[in-house]
Amino acid sequence: MASAAGSSNVMLAIHEKKTTPTDLYRPLRLYIASAYSEREAAAADDDLSAVRDLRAAVEQPSLPDPSSLEQRRDALLAYARALALVEPRFPISPDRAHVHSLTFTWHDAFKGNKKCALASIHLEKAAVLFNLGAVYSQIALAADRSTDVGIRTACGAFQSAAGAFAWLRESGVAAKVVAAGATTVDVTPECAGMLEKLMLAQAQECFFEKVIAGGKPPALCSKVARQVGIFYEEAYAALSAPPLSQHFDKTWVSHVQLKAAQFYADACYRYSLDLHEKEEIAEEIARLKIGMSALADAKKAAKGVAAQLLDSVNKLESNMKTNLERAMKENDRVYLMRVPAAGSLGALPAASLVKPTSLAEVLDASKERLFSSLVPDGSMKALSKYTEMVDNIIRTQAEKLQQASEITRVRLKEMDLPDSILSLEGSITLPVDLKEDVEAVQISGGPAGLESELQQLRDLRRVNQELLVQTEELLQKEANEDAQFRTQFGSRWTRPQSSTLTKNIQDRLNLFAANLKKAADSDSLIERGVKESYPLMSILDKRPIESALPSISRPIMSLDGNEDAIVGALKQSLRQLEFLGAQRAGLEDMLKEMKRKDDILPKLMAGVGSHDDLFKKEIAKHKTSNSLLYSI
Repeated sequence: MASAAGSSNVMLAIHEKKTTPTDLYRPLRLYIASAYSEREAAAADDDLSAVRDLRAAVEQPSLPDPSSLEQRRDALLAYARALALVEPRFPISPDRAHVHSLTFTWHDAFKGNKKCALASIHLEKAAVLFNLGAVYSQIALAADRSTDVGIRTACGAFQSAAGAFAWLRESGVAAKVVAAGATTVDVTPECAGMLEKLMLAQAQECFFEKVIAGGKPPALCSKVARQVGIFYEEAYAALSAPPLSQHFDKTWVSHVQLKAAQFYADACYRYSLDLHEKEEIAEEIARLKIGMSALADAKKAAKGVAAQLLDSVNKLESNMKTNLERAMKENDRVYLMRVPAAGSLGALPAASLVKPTSLAEVLDASKERLFSSLVPDGSMKALSKYTEMVDNIIRTQAEKLQQASEITRVRLKEMDLPDSILSLEGSITLPVDLKEDVEAVQISGGPAGLESELQQLRDLRRVNQELLVQTEELLQKEANEDAQFRTQFGSRWTRPQSSTLTKNIQDRLNLFAANLKKAADSDSLIERGVKESYPLMSILDKRPIESALPSISRPIMSLDGNEDAIVGALKQSLRQLEFLGAQRAGLEDMLKEMKRKDDILPKLMAGVGSHDDLFKKEIAKHKTSNSLLYSI
């Protein structure tokens, strides 16, 4: 661990884990050739070389200057994104078909003589995340906190470091490493949680330095200081419990313990300043005594801490002692208040101004193109499952939409809307398709023209019947002549019988006769229907046809005098209903377009989190859109 005192407060940075060189190119290429094809392996050559180079960059030791640290951070981020794409495509894990001869070796960052060698992609990911947090802490430590820019840089970098350690713990990577086999303590969930709290403590400490330099009120400074102390207390509690209690150097543990006490005491000190301004001398005395007692206990246990930290603690203790003596004299001479017992006082208020920076965006590998042509069967099945889920949502909501639209149509029909309002105003119009059909009938002569068409049908039916009878008579005549000659000439009449020669003709004649009968029956039905409907069809002769539409007359006597207002309200409601219908149609088209563009395969192959978590997040956007659709 490195430390620095860019201001009066000493802070810590984490050293990176060290590794041994590992060749990724050959084992991954052999796996592609075996699981896919030699052609795929050759096509992936550039991607394999890129991953090899990214790993080689991580293997190199970093330099302490700010620009080198930023380059190191970027190299670790790039390799972390690459690993996210490697994980779902290559089974680098003891519990899966193993990529041949690929083992990662990493040393403990706090005890360099301990190391872990494991065929696990989770170990590699955990180590990279740990080193990313370490580099962020080094960037923070290198910033000049005596300047506004430097303190902002340090505060942001410490929060990013906390984000890296939080990601290591919350993403389950640390737990998977532990489950995969023996590992070093530094990448356990417990250590990641402790480092997250330590980085937050130092980020909050940056804010404390800022509010002190800015001359902020003592009450606010006390709240900020108390939260610094809380974060250090949480880090110290983790350091005092297994598996960390026997792993860290005692001076480092003492540093965290003393920091926790220092900022608790500083919170008491700043709080007492506010109490003094309010002339609440008794509580001021109690708070100062509590803070000084905490400092004294921590100083006894502090072994080997930095001289700058001890100087800062001693200065705080001196200031508190001076104020305590002043307050006690004032109380004895002026206020004569009873000093409350420590147990009767409430907890000091705290104000947290920092949180772990989410690394989700910088670690998102869904836009990377490495190994994009390699899609395992499991990922394709997962994609199919997601597509089915989206289809079900859209189909269900579309059915609800159609059902709601149909209910609306039926209810409007039951209320004779909007036809009754249009009829009342005399402004009703025919639908375009219906009007075109009416005009076609009028051009053909209207109902009278229809009667003419029916007469043509009768004439054609009579002509067809006459032709049928003539044909039957000719066939019968031929059959009679054949019978006569067969009787007259006997065996000398060798021609085949007439019934045999004319069988096909007779069959076709029977078919024509049956068709003519059906046509005649159909014509009779049509004629009867036209005859019955003729009085109603007579309106088709009116021009314009709209003049034949019924209209509603206003009542002779008004009952309450607000008919116009009611009609106006109905018309407004109908316009709104029409507008909502158009919106629904547009949203339904939008959902279909969203589905068409919804390609989650890159995210699926990025390997961050479980498929179910990804599906839940991606499905949410469809559910939100569908809820909007159904709400209108």
